[in-house]
Amino acid sequence: MKVRVRVHAGARVAKTERRGDELHVWVNAPPVDGKANLQVIERLAELYEIPRSSVRLASGQASRTKVFDLDGVPPGRRTT
Repeated sequence: MKVRVRVHAGARVAKTERRGDELHVWVNAPPVDGKANLQVIERLAELYEIPRSSVRLASGQASRTKVFDLDGVPPGRRTT
């Protein structure tokens, strides 16, 4: 399953919100050395109830808009 994510790094409050076809994820980590990407991976794994190893960054390593590949998402969690 592919998920398009808009990352808001360096946020005071970590949260997740669906806006249209994008998932907006606010993380506390700064956008330095991949720290924000790692927090987004952790958040997606928690949100979709899958292991972190099942979340891969497909595109957008240095961009605010990213695409993640998620493996093994339970059917009931696909629309989150």
